[in-house]
Amino acid sequence: MFSPQDTADILIEALPYIQKFSGKTIVIKYGGNAMTTPELKAKVMQDITLMKFVGIHPVIVHGGGPDITGFLKKVGKKSEFVSGLRVTDEETMEIVEMVLIGKVNSEIVNLLNRSGNRAIGLSGKDASLIQAKKKLAEVHDNGKTEKVDIGHVGEVAKIREEVVNDLIEQGYIPVIAPVGVGEDGEAYNINADYVAAEVAGALNAEKLLLLTDVEGIYRDFEDKSSFISSLTGKEARQYIEDGIIAGGMIPKVESCLTALDEGAHKTAIIDGRLPHSLLLELFTSQGIGTEIVK
Repeated sequence: MFSPQDTADILIEALPYIQKFSGKTIVIKYGGNAMTTPELKAKVMQDITLMKFVGIHPVIVHGGGPDITGFLKKVGKKSEFVSGLRVTDEETMEIVEMVLIGKVNSEIVNLLNRSGNRAIGLSGKDASLIQAKKKLAEVHDNGKTEKVDIGHVGEVAKIREEVVNDLIEQGYIPVIAPVGVGEDGEAYNINADYVAAEVAGALNAEKLLLLTDVEGIYRDFEDKSSFISSLTGKEARQYIEDGIIAGGMIPKVESCLTALDEGAHKTAIIDGRLPHSLLLELFTSQGIGTEIVK
């Protein structure tokens, strides 16, 4: 049990970080267990509420892969993936939009508003916020690389950051679903990590926080003493080349590098399974994840 003095000490420790981040934009990629476990979900909403009330401008980009897979299963449609990307035909794209925008996005907005915030939900279609182009999957076989069309899967061509900035100036918390729109008006399913990176870069965010289901980056994942608390973009690229950063961590790190290249100041990969992980990363001296800086 904390004594009153312990509570005061914690608040004083947080003070310089509150001063540092007040008035700044923090982009949060919301996904993993923090998005599916009710207890963790509630704590994320509390964290974002506190951030907003101390003057930080949070912007949320969310995923929803498990929800999409679950709904496809309900309607008897099998999920298919090529090189980690969901094959998205026209019928699947309709379900992706329904789940991401109609279910996941509206649920997050509702939870934030019930916590005393003013949140507003967006997809890339709203005011052409996320302008997209088709992304082809790369399949590697016998030393050859083949590009495969897997339907309505896209990548970000441009973010209309003025749409988000206008909402921030009006006191809203933007909550963005990773659905983009092409020049032809077609909808595209886009990886939420990459959308968060592009949004953070376009907004010149003070920090991009990627919530994941791992503690961060290790030099050797089997050796917990090899945890890396901070590294530069140059070091991160070298670690990918050397195979130290591999598998599912590669797109997370690539997202951080994209955000830094395009204007974000700092990025961090943090463990969303830890209660109040956002506050621990922002408002404590040691942080909790792996920070990647320019």
